[in-house]
Amino acid sequence: MPPRCAGASASTPPQGLKGTVLLAEEGINLFLAGEAAAIRGFVAWLEEDPRFAALAPKESWSQTVPFGKLLVKLKREIIRMNHPAIRPQAGRAPAVDAKTLARWLDAGCDDAGRPVVTLDTRNAFEVDHGRFAGAIDWRISKFSDFPAAALAHREQLQGKTVVSYCTGGIRCEKAAIFLREAGIEQVLQLDGGILKYFEETGGRHFEGGCFVFDERERLDAALQPSAA
Repeated sequence: MPPRCAGASASTPPQGLKGTVLLAEEGINLFLAGEAAAIRGFVAWLEEDPRFAALAPKESWSQTVPFGKLLVKLKREIIRMNHPAIRPQAGRAPAVDAKTLARWLDAGCDDAGRPVVTLDTRNAFEVDHGRFAGAIDWRISKFSDFPAAALAHREQLQGKTVVSYCTGGIRCEKAAIFLREAGIEQVLQLDGGILKYFEETGGRHFEGGCFVFDERERLDAALQPSAA
């Protein structure tokens, strides 16, 4: 999403946008593309609602619109985990920001001296496009496989600070909540996911690119489309 325009206002939502909007009880996820003025106007229109006043969209630029149409879906979960007790809307999982994680990975430990491991919560084919160096990857084929994999491997995580990560911050938040409920004490989500990490750190400690679910397919650390 191109940058926001501070102070912009719109009484009606702008037209001409394409992309995907997912609506669920647990939240809203959207990825839209269009002319910069239209995107800025849409964000300003959302911010007129106090519930979205603190909206902080992740930003990337593209030479073309990477979507063919605007699609709005009502879903039971934004990304299906099949664990109704995991409710991010009831309370967010603790998070670590991108710059702090990069600093921890530089040192090999967190500020308390505890070993830090990164846990990829994405599907195996996404991981194959790129991941944090040395990240734990359980080769899941869909996110609903994550709970069983976590329970089977939780001893691997004990005694470490575990940072779960995903593309934009949805799967890794639900994963962090699940892991904490499964008895892993030191679990944090990467705030904003890989895309925010790229934006704020330039991709230090990340190998390869990030798979995205649009026509660009893969973004590099500069948030530009890149060949696999």
